[in-house]
Amino acid sequence: MTNSFKVDLFNAVHAFNATGIPAHTASTADTFKAALFTAASSLGTTTTSYTGAVTEVTGTGYSAGGVTVTFGTAPSNTTTTSFLTPSASITYTTVTLSTSFDAVLLYIDTTSGKKSVAVYTFTAQTVAAGTFSLTMPTNDASTGLLRIA
Repeated sequence: MTNSFKVDLFNAVHAFNATGIPAHTASTADTFKAALFTAASSLGTTTTSYTGAVTEVTGTGYSAGGVTVTFGTAPSNTTTTSFLTPSASITYTTVTLSTSFDAVLLYIDTTSGKKSVAVYTFTAQTVAAGTFSLTMPTNDASTGLLRIA
């Protein structure tokens, strides 16, 4: 997770679903998105927001800003770890992305400044008229996509 997101958590800036609404300034859950970035990007823990930087992928069927990510379950925890995982794979359908990409930025699309949540890197990929899918791990304390211990 990005450093700015960790601080935002303590300031009650985000609501992944309606459960967190009473302490949140909005009346609905935030909208989260996942944008793909080229191997030339320098995303990391110091990335504070989505800016549509020149290193975001472009291609047929890909929209700048990426795709919406669905969190269908409330955050959960064990005695030592809180965790949350999207309820479905993050999928980019019918895209042609010929420039090599190796990172995805998860960010909040509904907040001012489009605050970053996390950056995930993987082996460089390209897609030719196909579907690229990031399969989500099991939503638990050991493998959940977002974990705070």
